[in-house]
Amino acid sequence: MNIAIIIAGGSGHRMGQDIPKQFINVYDKPVLIYTLEGFQRHPQIDAIEVVCIDGWHDIVWAYAKQFNITKLKWIVSGGDTGQESIRNGVFNLEENCGNDDIVIIHDGIRPLVDETVLSDVIVKCQQYGSAVTSLPYNEQIFVADDEISTVKYIPRENLRRVSTPQAYKFGKLLWAYHEAYKKGVGIYGSSYTNTMMVELGERLYFAAGSDKNIKLTTKDDLEMFKAYLKADKNNWLK
Repeated sequence: MNIAIIIAGGSGHRMGQDIPKQFINVYDKPVLIYTLEGFQRHPQIDAIEVVCIDGWHDIVWAYAKQFNITKLKWIVSGGDTGQESIRNGVFNLEENCGNDDIVIIHDGIRPLVDETVLSDVIVKCQQYGSAVTSLPYNEQIFVADDEISTVKYIPRENLRRVSTPQAYKFGKLLWAYHEAYKKGVGIYGSSYTNTMMVELGERLYFAAGSDKNIKLTTKDDLEMFKAYLKADKNNWLK
């Protein structure tokens, strides 16, 4: 079984809107629904869990009914951090998943998840036990020596941009979150499942990525998303 955990627990202050950014309407549809539709359409996704801000659960259920997101099975309250939200989602699945089931974690504010990317994440996870969406890094990266200068760079051939979706066998994922919170490893700051896994000594495997898989953090990101929808609507959007 392949289960998607969609993380929609953030408040989105940087967007500067009155409601969380995952619920902003774009062409009469909430951002979160665009994200859920990508998983709803994919034939290998069996069930969806949304980790959501308290007070918005009933709204998500209502949107799911309105937009025919029939694979949505659970809504779980988020935590104070992204890691706590993912942990809540993982722990909620403990009675519903076997060790070899695949759990795909994805940001609710990445609404342009590509079907081929999602397929490759699932295939790679089946093969290796983990899979993280990745792309080569095409810019030069320099390490700051002080506030105004540098004397060191990191060869970009050694770098990968990693985001979501990312997938893990459930048994390993459940172990990792119990272990990380017991030891206080990989759970602070901007930590995510992938960084936590590495801090716990696990090897991650790369899967395909897409430049279109943008994260909606600012108003400029939202405008880019709208542009993608208009440009590609005839090709991929229902």
